[in-house]
Amino acid sequence: MSPKPIHPKHSLEARTLILGSSSKYRHELLSRLQWPFETVSPDIDETPLESEQPIELSQRLALQKAHAVAVLHPKAIVIGSDQVADLHGQSLGKPLTHDKAVSQLEMMSGQTVLFHTSVCVCCKETEFSNVFVSTVKVVFKTLSRQTIESYLLKDKPYDCAGSAKSESLGVALLERIESDDPTSLIGLPLIKTTALLALAGLDVLASNPAKHHHPL
Repeated sequence: MSPKPIHPKHSLEARTLILGSSSKYRHELLSRLQWPFETVSPDIDETPLESEQPIELSQRLALQKAHAVAVLHPKAIVIGSDQVADLHGQSLGKPLTHDKAVSQLEMMSGQTVLFHTSVCVCCKETEFSNVFVSTVKVVFKTLSRQTIESYLLKDKPYDCAGSAKSESLGVALLERIESDDPTSLIGLPLIKTTALLALAGLDVLASNPAKHHHPL
C-alpha cells in the first residue's frame, strides 16, 4: 500500500517508537539500531485464513500487529512483524512443543523452505502505513531422527517458525541460506525496517535519538 506523506505539524519530537511484539529475538534485533523504543504485545488472532498463502499470512499478521498497537498509541510510530515458514505452500509457524518441532523438521528434511518475514511500520496520527516482506530461501540437509532430537534438546527452538535457530546451532541443519538481509531469518529484516522508518519520518542515524523519545 502507498504511504501518505508526513505532515510538517506531526513532528518526530512527539513520537515514541514501539515494537509491537513480545519476541526476544525482535527486541534484540531492533536494539541494534541504537534508537530508544518501547515494547507492547499485540492482541490478535493469528489463525490462518482458509486458502491463505504463507506470504499473505505473514504480511497480514505483520500489518494487524502494528495496527493493533497503533490504535492504543496513536501518536507513536509502531513496528509489527511476523514470520511464516513456507514448505511448498504449507504454512509452518512456531511449533511450541517438542513433538511438533520434530514433525516440522522431519517434513523439512532435505527440502527447500522459504521463510517470509514481513514488517509493517505505521502511525495512526499521521495515517502512515506500509508493509514490506523479506523472503529467505533455506535448504535443509537430510536429517535423521537422532540428529533432530539432538538438535532440539540442545537449542530448544520451540518459539521459532520452522523449529530452527539459524543464528545458533540450527545452522548445522542447513546446506545453505540465500538472503538479501542477514537479519531477516532471525525475525526482523532490519534493512527494510530502517527503510520504512525513514518513510515514516524517523531517521535512525539522527545524531541525538534520545531527544525524540517520550515515555508512553
